[in-house]
Parts: sequence; structure tokens; C-alpha cells
Amino acid sequence: MRILIADDDPQILRALKVTLRARGYDIITAGDGVQALEAAASHHPDLVVLDLGMPKLDGVEVIEGLRGWTQVPILVVSGRTDAADKVDALDAGADDYVTKPFAIDELLARIRALTRRVVSSDDEPVISFGAISIDFSAKQVLRRVGERSESVRLTPTEWRILELLVHNPDKLVTRESLLSQIWGPHHTKDTGYLRLYFAQLRKKLEPIPAEPRYFVTVLGMGYRFVPDEAP
Repeated sequence: MRILIADDDPQILRALKVTLRARGYDIITAGDGVQALEAAASHHPDLVVLDLGMPKLDGVEVIEGLRGWTQVPILVVSGRTDAADKVDALDAGADDYVTKPFAIDELLARIRALTRRVVSSDDEPVISFGAISIDFSAKQVLRRVGERSESVRLTPTEWRILELLVHNPDKLVTRESLLSQIWGPHHTKDTGYLRLYFAQLRKKLEPIPAEPRYFVTVLGMGYRFVPDEAP
């Protein structure tokens, strides 16, 4: 299992790197927020251990950046003890929070608990509607064109929107929920983001983009994925 540790304290980085490697984990380190996002994009860790008080980008900004394209478990390890800091981190998308100083046994237990929550995407079914087939485990979308299939390329943000909608068929997903889960809680009013990305998704996935059949707007509220009726 690969763990990214992001902290601007070299002693903590060194100590955690040695301790976790001794327990069989593959460790990547980052000393600031920008390095953390770059390392996550390059190495695709299975878990992120993250400090909040880092230079260049603070921990909450890193969490928001990660949540724009990945649902990797995030464990915040911070010296900040104020409840507001914990709420901000969890609202931004962190999965758990440990206060420094901490016992290594507690940290290891939190890591084990978070990794147990990760559901293998290999078990996800292929979802089809119209001429489109979505394989979430392979991160692949195919469109049938006559007797052949062609690949449809989606951006990481388009994938995240697609997952949220398709995994909640026939349910209203509010604009605020989409914005918070994808861009973070400070962007819940930025509806222009959604209009842009839904226009792009419809161009790629709808048979007639100007007349959406599957990705429907619920005026003033949000969006709904409407699958084909079962035969």
C-alpha cells in the first residue's frame, strides 16, 4: 500500500517514513502543499496523511484540490486543536483527524481503519445507457457507433461528476452537494462551474446534447441521472 505523507516538519516526515516503511508501507513524502498535490497526481497513493499548517498551500486547500479528482482517504495529522480547524478539514473532505502529538499505535490504527473503508472498484459493474457504456474500474467510457465502439475521454472532474450522478440513479443531486464534494465547501455558490461541466458531459454522452435525456437539470435545485427503463 502506498501512503503519501505531507508535512513541513522534516523530523516528523523522517520519523513517519521510517516507522511506516518498517511496517511494509510504500512511502512518498512532500514538504509543502504544492508538492503534496504534485506527488498525489504522479504517484496515486492509496492514503494521504496530511498536516494542515504547510507553506504554499495549506492543508485545507490541499484537501480541496485532491477532492477535485480523487476520493483517496485523507487522514489529517495536525497540531491544531481548535474544533473549527477540525470541522474545516472534515468539511473540505478529510476522512479522519489526529491531533499532534500522537501515539504511533493510534496513528497505525487510524490508517488501518481508513484503508478498510476503501471499496475495491474492481467489483463495480459496467453501467450502460443509450449508446454509452461506463466501466468505472477501468476508468473507461465507450460509445457504440454502428458496429464498433469508440473511446470517450473524460477529464478527472467530469469523471467525479459522472460518478456522483450515476451512482445515485433517479435521485436529485443538489448543486450545493456537487459543488461541495467536487470543489470544496467554499465553492457552493459557483454554479457556473456546473453549467460548464454539464455542457461538456452532455456533448460527450448525450445522444442530443441540447435535449438531455440522461443528465437532466432540475431547475433551481440540481441534476438527476435518469437511466433507461428496465426491459
